[in-house]
This record gives sequence, C-alpha cells and structure tokens, in this order.
Amino acid sequence: MVQILVQSLIPLSVFLMMKICTPQAEVVVPKNATISAIFMFGDSIVDTGNNNHLVTLVKSNFPPYGRDFMGGKPTGRFSNGKVPADLFAEKLGIKELLPAFLDPNLQLQDLIGGVNFASAGAGFDPLTSELVLAIPMSKQLQLFDEYKTKLKSFVGEERADYIVTNGLYIVSAGSDDIVNTYFHTPTRIFEYSVSSYTEFLVRSASSFLQELHAKGARRISVCSLTPLGCIPSQRTLAGGIKRRCAEGYNKMVQLFNSELSSELRRLNGACPHARMALLDVYGLVFDMVKNPRKYGDRS
Repeated sequence: MVQILVQSLIPLSVFLMMKICTPQAEVVVPKNATISAIFMFGDSIVDTGNNNHLVTLVKSNFPPYGRDFMGGKPTGRFSNGKVPADLFAEKLGIKELLPAFLDPNLQLQDLIGGVNFASAGAGFDPLTSELVLAIPMSKQLQLFDEYKTKLKSFVGEERADYIVTNGLYIVSAGSDDIVNTYFHTPTRIFEYSVSSYTEFLVRSASSFLQELHAKGARRISVCSLTPLGCIPSQRTLAGGIKRRCAEGYNKMVQLFNSELSSELRRLNGACPHARMALLDVYGLVFDMVKNPRKYGDRS
C-alpha cells in the first residue's frame, strides 16, 4: 500500500491580494481561503523544463542558464536561477520548485502540489507555437487532462477533485505572439493591424480561459505583458541608434493589457463560481527599467 503524504493547505485570500512590490517579492496572505496546488500555463517566462523533452528550437538546457540555480546547472529554465513559477510555489509554501509535467523523473507524489505545463515559445496565437515547435496552449490543456487522470489514480477521485477545484491557476503568455509572430513574421503583420491582432489575441486568451474553467479551474490569475519594447533585443532591433525602448511594442502591449483586463471582468460575470484576475506587472517592470537604482542597480 502506497502511503500518501498530503500537501498541507495554505491559508490564502483571493489571490488578488498577492502583490509583487520589490525585487524581494512579497505575497500578502490573509486567512479566509485555501490553495491546494499551483498549475502553470504559458511560455518561457514560467517554463520550468518542459521544452527539455521536446524537439524544439527553443531550449535553455545549456550554460549560462542556471548558473545561480542550485548546483549551478541549467535545468531548462530561461533564467540564471528560479523562474516566477518556482517563486509563486515557494512564496505560497506549496513547494520549493514547480516541476515540469513532461519531466520523466516526475513522481506521483509531485502531482499533489501542482505542476507546470508551460512551454517556452508558446502563445495565444497557434502560429506562435507552430513556428518554434513549442507546446500549443491547446495541448497544454490536454496535458492538464492527463494530469487529472494520473492524480485520480493516485489519490482517488474525491481528493483529486478537491485539489483541482482549490488550486491556483496562473497563465503567462502573449509576449512571443507580439515580439516574434506579429512584428517578425510577415504572415501576421500583413494580415492584421495592431488593433485587430490584439483583438485576436484577447479572443484566443478568452477561449483558453473558458476551457480551463470548464476543466475545473476556479481561481485563475493571468499575468499582464511587460513592456516588451524595453527588453534588450527589441531595443537593439527597433530602438534606434540610442537603443531606447521601442514605443510601438509598448503601445501594443498596453492595448492588449487593457483589453484583456476588460475581458476578464466579462468572464467573471459569465463563469459561475470563478474568479479571474489580472496580475499587472507592466508598471513595475517599466519602473525598474527607467529607475534601476531604485531597485538596487549600482552599475
């Protein structure tokens, strides 16, 4: 008989109360709700190693990635250390690292606190994933179905349903759609205007969220896009000789964030017993770019 060590439940309020306010991210944790597990969907910002197990153009299982991670080894995270998926899980006391669902070393016990389905290079536009052979958002939902089947076989249907219903679902996607697919793929930029492509992305995001809700998710946090025009590659490609932030990118991001926020308000009214919230990080990241000394940069 397998002994099941049930993950302790963490007291939480509506996850809108979570806030990232400094480089030492703070999570405010009131006491009138529970989070049983964390489930992550999206792209490279939160991928913890799923792309290691794909034949894809987008990988990070080589140096210098992971140089500040435990052991100093690359793990498939697009970072020198942990990624936001890990930080959320750790700050909420669920687990130290959020495992990739495709990791062949994943244990049944690891399923209880939640897993990660995100794939670097994925986006709300199906073409985005297709271009780099990442896991499409639709396939990530299919992997979630596989997860639920495995979880039920391990802990039983009642316990599995509880974990799924009381989980926190975080979605972080859309950056690759704008940076790679729209601005650097002739197909989309000639087919859509900025406004029409933004509307297309928001519709696609809405469809994904509704499907996720239908599969049992009730508390969903959707990350806003950051000021993509200020990332080094876009400042080099579109920021002029002085490598300023590319304003066209940032304006498109702001339009997307605004329309996504409106759509989430609509979905909250349309989806019974659901709470969907926008985790707005645009302003924070933009302030870090413009005022680096405020956040500890002494260079």
